[in-house]
Amino acid sequence: MRGAADAIDQRSPACRRQAKNRPEVGGNAASMPNPLGSLYCKVEKKARETRTKKQLHKPQDEPTYQESIHLQLSMVDVLQKIGISRHFASEIKSILDFTYRYWLQRDEIMLDAETCAMAFRILRMNGYSVSADGLSHISTDLSDTRSLLELYKASQVSTSDDELILDIIGSWSGYLLRQQLKSNDAQRTLLLREVEHVLDSPFYTMLDRLEHKRNIEQFDVIEHPIQQLTWQTNQDLLALGVMDFSTSQSIYQQEYQYLDSWVKESKLNRLPFARQKLAYFYLSAASTMFPPELSDARILWAKNGALTTVVDDFFDVGGSKEELQNLTALVEMWQKQEETEYYSEQVKIVFCAIYSSVNELGSKASAVQGRDVTGHLVEIWQELLRNMMTEVEWRTTGYVPTLDEYIDNAVVTFALGPIVLPALYFVGPKITESMVTDPEYSELFRLMSTCGRLLNDVQTYEREYKEGKLNSVSLLVLHSDGSVTIPEARRKLQKPIDTCRRDLLRLVLKEDDAVPRPCKELFWNICKTCYFFYYQGDAFSCQEEKAGAVDAVIHDPLQLPMNLLSDLDYSTWRERIKIKH
Repeated sequence: MRGAADAIDQRSPACRRQAKNRPEVGGNAASMPNPLGSLYCKVEKKARETRTKKQLHKPQDEPTYQESIHLQLSMVDVLQKIGISRHFASEIKSILDFTYRYWLQRDEIMLDAETCAMAFRILRMNGYSVSADGLSHISTDLSDTRSLLELYKASQVSTSDDELILDIIGSWSGYLLRQQLKSNDAQRTLLLREVEHVLDSPFYTMLDRLEHKRNIEQFDVIEHPIQQLTWQTNQDLLALGVMDFSTSQSIYQQEYQYLDSWVKESKLNRLPFARQKLAYFYLSAASTMFPPELSDARILWAKNGALTTVVDDFFDVGGSKEELQNLTALVEMWQKQEETEYYSEQVKIVFCAIYSSVNELGSKASAVQGRDVTGHLVEIWQELLRNMMTEVEWRTTGYVPTLDEYIDNAVVTFALGPIVLPALYFVGPKITESMVTDPEYSELFRLMSTCGRLLNDVQTYEREYKEGKLNSVSLLVLHSDGSVTIPEARRKLQKPIDTCRRDLLRLVLKEDDAVPRPCKELFWNICKTCYFFYYQGDAFSCQEEKAGAVDAVIHDPLQLPMNLLSDLDYSTWRERIKIKH
């Protein structure tokens, strides 16, 4: 197999012209112009981080360790909520190691419902092996809102259908919280607003950076658990959150501007059949892979997301069978571009965009990994188009697949492969060939894609039925000989959706497996993205449905009340912060 550089040199003339003079974006984020990177900001950030680390001392240094563990866990929780926990990784690990020892000892501190629930949730989501049985002693005779809220959040991190304890806790704590909302309908305190948000938006339906911004802007909501800390510490936490989000946002804006230009240079915006979903894919990339240094991963994610949408629309509504066969053949004979013949201008635009992007990103990935991985990126696209052609054959011949046949094929045609699998090469760990062929790698992909496909099917079955397409909802009805209605089919699919999500989370959190944790988290991130768009409808197909989320992460500055800015040098950040009056 030829190397990545050779592949780029062999681009067809048409594709080569499209890639000419393309600006270099990505790689080292520090190389990007950063208007916020003044010396003063760096000094201020360092001072605040140092003070915060002093607060994150080991719990055993406290005279009353019961209060200390609750305080330390609350502080860890806040660091995660405002998106800066990665800057305190070693301190957080010490706290969680200490907490885990007490968890294993079944120490009396865990008799406190709020502390126990918080410890369970944070430990589990950080990869510690904790059993839900540790929550079995908690009584339903609770009225404290914070304890109920922590229990409800703990119930959501279920990793198995067999964790009935979590289902039961989620049921009664959720009921009691809703009752509190009803009884306090006239006076929505900050805490009750948080309750309302958690009940309406399970954590697996939300994107990280959106939540970070919300928590920074409503810092009072999460300030209560750490009110024992000094005023200075709370101000440091807020300031660090503001600095981190604002600095990242300036990078996101540059990346999105580049990607928008790429769409136009690639002529993808000229395809009349194609939905333009770059903004949504970049939103999902920036909201889940938010650290500045993951620029290449974000750009790849967004590019391939936009491309897979174009290809999906081409196969669904935009292309004739001859065009689809031509595009598939072009991708299959990737290394023989001297024989290129385009059936139409549409085929040429789509293929050249795929070809140029795969070779460009493959070259970067190969440099990062120290071996040629472009061939793997090509194979991902080849498999996608083959399986899409299978669906075309089903549609044109009138063949009705079994549900199992449909799911096996749809795991690929849901088109997450070109988005998430190449991105693994850019998140840090070395990805070996044996890792790519490991059963765990395949299972992560299967669970992620199945969950996403079924979520999509449940919300889009009406539109797809009108377009003459079958999906899991219509197949359940068709193969039931009339015994299953559409509403029943939608309800029936909820169980495998929940199972896939829980099994995926268990695999992601499991330690010492073939796929490194930073890579596994990408599968979980895209699962959350699917929930974000399809949890309560088909938000992905609506251009405006999530436009506010796009603006919140990429464009709109933080909005903070003046009283929260008293210790922040506003003159340094005025371009990135909007005062809320």
